[in-house]
Amino acid sequence: MTIISQNSIIKFMKNNKSTLLTVLFVFLGLFFYTKLVGPISFSVNSVQTTKTNLFSVSGTGKATGIPDTAQLSIGVTKTALTVASAQEQVNVTANKITDDLKKLGIADKDIKTSDYSVNPNYDYTRGGQNITGYTITQTFEVKITPIDIANKAIDAVTLDGANLVNGITFTFNDKTKKDLENKARKEAVSAAKEKAESLAKAAGIRLGKIVDVQESNGYTPRPVLMMGKGAEANSAADTQLQPGENSITVNITLSYETF
Repeated sequence: MTIISQNSIIKFMKNNKSTLLTVLFVFLGLFFYTKLVGPISFSVNSVQTTKTNLFSVSGTGKATGIPDTAQLSIGVTKTALTVASAQEQVNVTANKITDDLKKLGIADKDIKTSDYSVNPNYDYTRGGQNITGYTITQTFEVKITPIDIANKAIDAVTLDGANLVNGITFTFNDKTKKDLENKARKEAVSAAKEKAESLAKAAGIRLGKIVDVQESNGYTPRPVLMMGKGAEANSAADTQLQPGENSITVNITLSYETF
């Protein structure tokens, strides 16, 4: 064990007096600074030194199919002197509508009330707000599969007294939509790869592995605007709707490492 003598310590302090004084002044300075100003803030910056070159290319795929599902918006509106009278009229017509839709094979879960409103009617001609009656409106959203039932459904509900037929939208069921998306996705990936290889060859770039994939898709069900048909449409010709085709578009962006 090494024993440091008192003389050695005194000799060290004499030889390093200036250094010790400097250290002492630094600590005293820091002490008084933190007391007067506050803690000293420190920050550490992270610097990334490895650079990765990426080459990104986009491709688009499109899949088209015949819609297999119709979404129909229908309703009934009635006006009467009292709320109870208007409700009774609406209920009678609404019950006829739902019963006939079910007879066509449309399930309960595919018939839902989307809106129900009660509004007073005012007469301002005699001054003030004089209520002359009440209007009640009930609307339904109906999902119809197979799609060829849609024509029969519209004819049936208008004969029942539905005086609001706001429109019909042709769309795909979940399985058909998924299948079309997969088809469009494969086409988009293939198009992006082909474009990447062509551009890389033209630019003299050597592609590495794919390190990132981004996707966005677009699909808007096609609405068909219709004129409202009322209960008086008994003698009108049968409804004839043609679903046509709908398309699903998928955009894919591939990012490659380059050398």
